[in-house]
Amino acid sequence: MEDVLEVYTRPYDPRYPQVCFDEISKQLLGDILPSLPPKPGTPAREDYEYERHGVRNLFLWYEPLQSRRHVEVTDRRTRIDFAHAMRDLVDVHYPDAIKVILVVDNLNIHSPASLYAAFDAAEAKRISDRLEFHYTPKHGSWLDMAEIELAILSTQCLDRRIPDEETLKAELAAWEDTRNATATRVNWRFTTADARIKLRHLYPSH
Repeated sequence: MEDVLEVYTRPYDPRYPQVCFDEISKQLLGDILPSLPPKPGTPAREDYEYERHGVRNLFLWYEPLQSRRHVEVTDRRTRIDFAHAMRDLVDVHYPDAIKVILVVDNLNIHSPASLYAAFDAAEAKRISDRLEFHYTPKHGSWLDMAEIELAILSTQCLDRRIPDEETLKAELAAWEDTRNATATRVNWRFTTADARIKLRHLYPSH
């Protein structure tokens, strides 16, 4: 826990950007009957019946010190998908960084081993050398600021029926552009000192 909190105290350095990473799933649902449009004093209404159009995985990374975030849609959430997301992170989004300081939870796919499952050894090592993993403790995934961003995304963008992947990607892009353009950031205040007082039950007993 203190390891992650220490990462959050580091000053901004473009050579070593701090990035939080997490994922969420979204079920695609289509209307069987057309929704009724809103009227003055009456919200839009939709029929309780719907069609299931599958589930998509959303990978989200968030850079707190620059208030940047990006969401990527994938068909699945496997080691291979995570590995490709990590390659995009270092090669596409942070090509000039010496090392990306990555905060993730303890999901089994969040590991350098996933890189070796997806790529040959040389490529996996190249990507791994560009990443510095920091893990939230068990039952402490809330320490990953990407989880906060996902909660906001769920409230502002995903809390309605979305029928297909094309619409989902368009909605996500609009949300992402707005959040990045306004430099909206998480106001993180939880410190190591707070943890030692409020979460002392999580520390090993002597």
